[in-house]
Amino acid sequence: MTARIPPIQCLLTFEALARLRSVTQAAEELCVTPSAVSHRVRQLEQIIGAKLFGRADFSLTTEGSEYLAHVREGIAILERFPGRESAQGKRKLKVAVTPTFSRSILMPRLRGFIEAYPEIDLMLQVSIPLLDVVAEDADLMIRFGTGRYADVEHVCLMTDEVTPLASPAYLRENGPFDSIEELLAAKLIKSPLEPWRTWFLAHGVDAGEPGEGSSFNDIGLMCDAAAQGLGIALVRLKLGQPWLENGTLERISERNVPSPHAHYLCWRAGTMDRWECAAFAEWLKKSLG
Repeated sequence: MTARIPPIQCLLTFEALARLRSVTQAAEELCVTPSAVSHRVRQLEQIIGAKLFGRADFSLTTEGSEYLAHVREGIAILERFPGRESAQGKRKLKVAVTPTFSRSILMPRLRGFIEAYPEIDLMLQVSIPLLDVVAEDADLMIRFGTGRYADVEHVCLMTDEVTPLASPAYLRENGPFDSIEELLAAKLIKSPLEPWRTWFLAHGVDAGEPGEGSSFNDIGLMCDAAAQGLGIALVRLKLGQPWLENGTLERISERNVPSPHAHYLCWRAGTMDRWECAAFAEWLKKSLG
């Protein structure tokens, strides 16, 4: 049985109400009565079998948010007439992303987004983890931190676990490291992004950061340093996967400890009204799920 496609006026009304959050303003934009707006939204909810708006302020439900991205994508496709693509140009989307997340997580998946959305030109810009130094004109930002961001709306993309990693040569020459005492006596590579205190406290040892040793403010550089035999690095497993897979780094422990930080997708109010931003956010969450 063919699924019923909702009337286009219902979809346009839903998009307008989600964007304006006002029945009166949506009615004015669509040149209909407020009662017509309410009727069309109810009709759409009946057709798709889901509640789209959760409260009186017209905030979207989870299903409404997901459906809105599809509706906006469909409307944008319908707006493109044959021959107008080259004249209008592609949609531009600027995303600020932390370096190692980009290399280890985003880049291996990015082809899927490019193929799914050929009408979007994606521009990636580097941001600095924890310091939240991002390009001012970025549409979306991938930040690494605690998630306490009062200046932007955000959603958690990815949590991770940490474990110490070192090069095979370093482990042969200096290992094994079967106890915290042996680990404390080793050359520990430091990073403000992943403090060693997390690992020590998980093992019941209240030890501070190493007083000596190399320090890096980029996880990728820290992994490269450990791969060169400069010492042991405390690394998030998902970000460190490329080094583990190519054999340049190895675990020194079977235990994993949750990282106190996570990666978040952040945006300023109103950004998700643009369908290319909503499309990227939805794709990214699904690809990491």
